[in-house]
Amino acid sequence: MHLLFATSIVPDGALASGYEIANAAIIAALRRAGARVTVIGFTWPGKPASDPQNTIVLGAVDVRTESASSLQKLAWVARAMLSGLTFASVKLRVVSDSEVRAAIERAGPFDGYVLNSVQFAGAFERLFDDRPSIFVAHNVEHRSARENAAAAGSILQRLLFRREAKLLEAVEERLCSRARFVFTLADEDRSALGVASDDRSAVLPLVTRSEAPKQRTQRRIDCDAALIGTWTWQPNRIGLDWFLEKVVPHLKADFRIRIAGSVPSGVTSTHPGVEFVGRVPDAQAFVRGAAVIPLISTAGSGVQLKTIETFELGLPSVATSHSLRGIDHRPANCVVTDDPLAFAAALAAAAADVRDVDGSAFHRRQVKALDAAIRLGLAKLNPVRQEAFA
Repeated sequence: MHLLFATSIVPDGALASGYEIANAAIIAALRRAGARVTVIGFTWPGKPASDPQNTIVLGAVDVRTESASSLQKLAWVARAMLSGLTFASVKLRVVSDSEVRAAIERAGPFDGYVLNSVQFAGAFERLFDDRPSIFVAHNVEHRSARENAAAAGSILQRLLFRREAKLLEAVEERLCSRARFVFTLADEDRSALGVASDDRSAVLPLVTRSEAPKQRTQRRIDCDAALIGTWTWQPNRIGLDWFLEKVVPHLKADFRIRIAGSVPSGVTSTHPGVEFVGRVPDAQAFVRGAAVIPLISTAGSGVQLKTIETFELGLPSVATSHSLRGIDHRPANCVVTDDPLAFAAALAAAAADVRDVDGSAFHRRQVKALDAAIRLGLAKLNPVRQEAFA
């Protein structure tokens, strides 16, 4: 079976974001199931595709809103309004339908599409009706847009997010209804997308690496707690604001917290132990230097890749219940609470008595469940060849 994996950004091997980590895990699982996978989409500027022999590149785009100029943002908004597309999809309309169609034809004969998330599929929606498809919903995007609207700091932002939510809900409904099968990254997302039946959808348990990380008997502790993420992404920003405003004030002044990643202007903390360190060269080394990992998600859908990585590494953690969406098993050294005072107390206790566990069993469980779900979806995509994926 030959599949065309249609995505906004093709893999470049860097795995710099949760989206890219998830894509790598899904593509690898499709190939383990015996499918030939050709990827089509855009590259980041200056970052070539990691697998050029199996990739069709449509061009280079930078779709990050936080690094765009004010003029570029206004241009995206204007084009979205004129075209009726979402803000996220209009960023990808740097090539025409005919150019994308010609690129699809260059892939040669193939059996179906894997439409990876709503952005690319929404930008070129009319081009994917000629073959059966699987839709991969990384998040329930319209729900995230509504949460973003509720947390927006201005009336204009609120209106734009509400528009985005309305359009995204319609696009997600169409993509799900046309798909032979839908993959989500969290079980609750299946109901939110209207595909809760086992004949229509399955959850993809993810991993952040191809092999289970080697367990180390000792590690150097450089701080009490460490967080890393793309904090400019609104759902992550909502969780960070909750942590800094509700949890951190309950921690002692000598509790050391390091926060890595791009932080929006205006995000600060008066706690003397909080340090914003920006981009770090080695994300895994950074989190391994902390006594405990706070998993602080309070908004958004899909799965938290930071949670999965923490469990794979066997690191102690304190998690909100929202951080565990899409994960059926949590290790013994993960404390779950949504109460800020209890969260702070659990962080202090974990930092005072560091207890790592072996995360390899969690990794193996995730891979086994991921492969089973992929086989189920491929069987639905091509029922004639169902026995090949049973």
